[in-house]
Amino acid sequence: MSRAQLARPTDAPPAAHGEPLAPGTARSDDEVTGLFSLLDQAIRAETPELVRQGVCVRVSGRLAEVPADIRGSITEALAATEGGTRLTLNIAFNYAGRTEIVDAVRAIVAARTPADEIDEATIAAHLYTAGLPDPDLVIRTGGEQRLSNFLIWQSAYAEFHTCAALWPDFDAVAFDTALEEFARRSRRFGT
Repeated sequence: MSRAQLARPTDAPPAAHGEPLAPGTARSDDEVTGLFSLLDQAIRAETPELVRQGVCVRVSGRLAEVPADIRGSITEALAATEGGTRLTLNIAFNYAGRTEIVDAVRAIVAARTPADEIDEATIAAHLYTAGLPDPDLVIRTGGEQRLSNFLIWQSAYAEFHTCAALWPDFDAVAFDTALEEFARRSRRFGT
């Protein structure tokens, strides 16, 4: 398992019916604008290095809801890195697990797939993460012991590790500890 298969879950509560499903929508306009500006700067600064390192970047989430200029930067980075073969970096951005499942079901319905042809493989093929392996290990930082609407379909058989370190303080030692604990487990995959 690579570090690229690990990601940080969002702490956003589920949206009420009729509200946007994407996390982080309760932030002020100034804060959102500032975060998008930081994101845009990071994308532009880091994409050349990702290309040099052979990284293929994928984004899981609703990009259509992102401002057009930021969406453009993301799209350019995805195109620039699509030939990467050394590592796949899947970034959960504007992502929520329930939203992902809703979007998958909508795509299946839009394709007019007969109900008796819908199975787990059909749903998995319509998730944001289609074509990527399910995670073997989900690491939850900050002492939390919940998925927080993160990869809820894909994590069905994942092992779960919690640690007290907050995300910014999660370092190589904490990562190695999680991997060592994972290596001691006997995987049963639902049996």
